[in-house]
Amino acid sequence: MSRRIESLMIPGPAGRLEALLEEPEKGAPAQAALVCHPHPLHGGTMHNKVVHRMARGLRRAGAVVLRFNFRGVNRSEGEHDKGRGETEDARAALAVLRERYPDLPFSLAGFSFGSRVCIRLAFQLAGPAPRRLLIAGYPTVYKQHDLLTRLSVPRLFIHSTEDEFGPQAELQALYDRLWEPKQLHWIDAKDHFFAGSLDVFELKIADLAR
Repeated sequence: MSRRIESLMIPGPAGRLEALLEEPEKGAPAQAALVCHPHPLHGGTMHNKVVHRMARGLRRAGAVVLRFNFRGVNRSEGEHDKGRGETEDARAALAVLRERYPDLPFSLAGFSFGSRVCIRLAFQLAGPAPRRLLIAGYPTVYKQHDLLTRLSVPRLFIHSTEDEFGPQAELQALYDRLWEPKQLHWIDAKDHFFAGSLDVFELKIADLAR
């Protein structure tokens, strides 16, 4: 039986959200994951190469993955809202994922801007908490990390050694301030987008999500 791949439009707070649902290549899904993309005003979409690899790594680990475009991106309706509305978009997408797979544990995953949205959503969620947060390319340059420091959900950082938006020393210093449970995994890559090391990045995601 071929794996399930479904394009769908999710009812969002500012209009419909374009989304893609993908089950694992082999076997029934054992977990679910929502993946959030990088900054919409800088070309970020659910088809970003890091987001694509993150989703594929999660599927390797047996997850059904839902990724979507934030408001105002491609076919998603609405306008950019500086992270506030995008958090509500993620909440709406997660609700659809949880409704379709109510018995599966779920994770939140995001790259760059998307990782900040996941952190905000995890902090605000009522009810079941995510199994983990997969935080790729966390942008320390924003300087606002209070929610991250207060979260008790396991936070797994995957970060490039040459990330221009999250320099290694800054990310390490922030990580050292956080409560357990936490993990930090460095990928020897050329830039924020894990250039030259996307295969390694994907395999690391798959390993961490098992």
